[in-house]
Amino acid sequence: VLAELIEKFVSHLSESRTDCYFSTGSYKAMDADVKKENLSSLQQLGVEMTVRYGKYLNLLEEDAENGLCFVLMNCEEFLKQQQRTVVSSLCCLQGHYAGYDWFASSIFLIMSGDREKTLMFLQQFSCLLVSAFLWLPRLHLSMHLPVNTVEYGIHPVYFCSAHHVEMLLKAELPLVCSAFHMSGFAPSQICLQWITQCFWNYMDWSEICHYIAICIFLGPDYQIYMCISVFRHLQQDILKHTEA
Repeated sequence: VLAELIEKFVSHLSESRTDCYFSTGSYKAMDADVKKENLSSLQQLGVEMTVRYGKYLNLLEEDAENGLCFVLMNCEEFLKQQQRTVVSSLCCLQGHYAGYDWFASSIFLIMSGDREKTLMFLQQFSCLLVSAFLWLPRLHLSMHLPVNTVEYGIHPVYFCSAHHVEMLLKAELPLVCSAFHMSGFAPSQICLQWITQCFWNYMDWSEICHYIAICIFLGPDYQIYMCISVFRHLQQDILKHTEA
C-alpha cells in the first residue's frame, strides 16, 4: 500500500511544473544484466546487507541481489548526467559518491524488489525538492548547486537540516543541547549519520517507512522534526549518560 501511495503521489507531483524543482533530463536504463562485480567493494557490502535485511523482512526473493545492483548502477549513471567536474584534493569529490546509497536501497525494499518500479520512482522523485534532503547522492557534485558549495564538499543536509536541528534543540530541549555541548560532540554529526543511513540500524523498518513517507508527503522540513522527536525520545538516556 505504501509503495503504491508514494508512487502515485510522486508521479502526480513530477508532472506538475510548479512542483519540479530540478530538471531530470532523459535517461534510458542500462542493460539489465548488471552484476555485483561492477560495483565497488563498499557498495557490494551494502548490497549484501540490504538483501539480507530484505529477506529477513520477507520483502525480497532469492534473485534480489542482481535487481539491486541494476538499480544502483543505473542511479549512478542517471545522476552522473547532472554532475559537474570539480578540481579538488578532497577525497569525497573524487568521482563517485563516497558512501552507500541507503535511500535507493530503502525504496527498493518498499517496492518489494521490483527494479523497474524502483528506478522509475527514483527518476521521477529526483526532480522534487525533497530528493535533495532524503537522497544524499542526489546532490553529489550537482550542477544544481553553486560551484563554491560543491567545492567545500559539505552536503546541504549538513548546513540546512542538521543546522536547523541544532537551532531547534536549543529552544525545545535545552538539557539535551547542554549535554551535547558538555561532551564536545555536535548533535548535527549524529543527525547527519541518521539521515545518511535513512535511520537504518536505528529504527525498525516500519518507522523507516514512516520517516520516508512523512518527508515525501509533508515536505523536507519534517526531516528536522523527526530528528528532534528522536532526541526528545532519548532525552532521559542522554541525561543519564551525561551524569555518569
